[in-house]
Amino acid sequence: MTRLDRIRFGVVAAALLSVTLAGAQQPPANQNPFRFKSGVELINVTATVSDAAGRFVPGLTKDDFLVYEDDQLQTVTHFSADRVPVSLGIAIDASGSMAGDKIREAQTALGRFVYDLLDQRDEIFIYRFSDSPQLLQGWTTDRQLLSRALDRMSPNGGTAMYDTVLEAMPLVASGRNQKKALVIISDGRDTSSHATVVAVHQAIRESEALVYAVGIDCGRTTRAPRGPWRMQRGPIPIPFPFPGGRPRPFPPGRPPVVPGPPVSTWEGCTDPVDAVSLRDLTDDSGGRTEIIREARDLNPATAGIADELSKQYYLGYASAGKKDGRWHSIRVEVKGRPYRVRARRGYTAS
Repeated sequence: MTRLDRIRFGVVAAALLSVTLAGAQQPPANQNPFRFKSGVELINVTATVSDAAGRFVPGLTKDDFLVYEDDQLQTVTHFSADRVPVSLGIAIDASGSMAGDKIREAQTALGRFVYDLLDQRDEIFIYRFSDSPQLLQGWTTDRQLLSRALDRMSPNGGTAMYDTVLEAMPLVASGRNQKKALVIISDGRDTSSHATVVAVHQAIRESEALVYAVGIDCGRTTRAPRGPWRMQRGPIPIPFPFPGGRPRPFPPGRPPVVPGPPVSTWEGCTDPVDAVSLRDLTDDSGGRTEIIREARDLNPATAGIADELSKQYYLGYASAGKKDGRWHSIRVEVKGRPYRVRARRGYTAS
């Protein structure tokens, strides 16, 4: 090989090496930014930490947390305590049983939720469901569009909650923000879905979304005076006085009749909210279910969800990322503190 050939070979080799390195450093545009090239995957966990009184615990750092996968301690490589934008889906029951005060209170509470309580950077979509799911508004940050969508709800038909959640989960996953959540509002049990709760549960386990549910129970509490009752027979030390006259004893053999104390009663219903199924949908995700007794309690319930979304910790750790189809458990603790930590309980590596 002549000196000129060696020079030409060196130039070609250098060019090929440069192209190879550039390709290794720049992943394809459609590659998941949270996946490492070696096959190691970043597992994202959102944690809500509260004390014994249920108050949020602020001021924790990465070193305060212990994260276990399948009971093996993991190294937390990513951490944040800042409020970050959320991609939030809302699925609201518009079945016939929601007619009247329930749907009006839901529209009012959700209007305040999206206008006043969430961050303006949060993107939101809205589903209504009765006999089938209907997407009223796709991803948007435009509050006027969301308000118009809420105004278009007219209750009728049955309750296809499982179908709606199953259809909504891929849309939740497509949100542009790393933090994702779904809020379900319903007053009954599923009556119209083709999907099963097992299928919906699996779809939630395969996502990173927090799932919240607010169930409006159809019973109500009333307080009414107990019926009249007679005092027990026995000596009365001081007879009851009557205004304008002298005290008179009760007639012999006739104890006084006085009203009983008020008593609280629970008026049940034929279609109570299915709290067990709602908790099956929410608890593995790190979200929660809240059951309320009156539609007017939707306002504080949604306000509590908005407050929680603004006060959570983000943790990330590297996992081997084996797609074995198995459920891998996750447990999050705070070192040396009796705090309650609510976070996703695991993920299905599918």
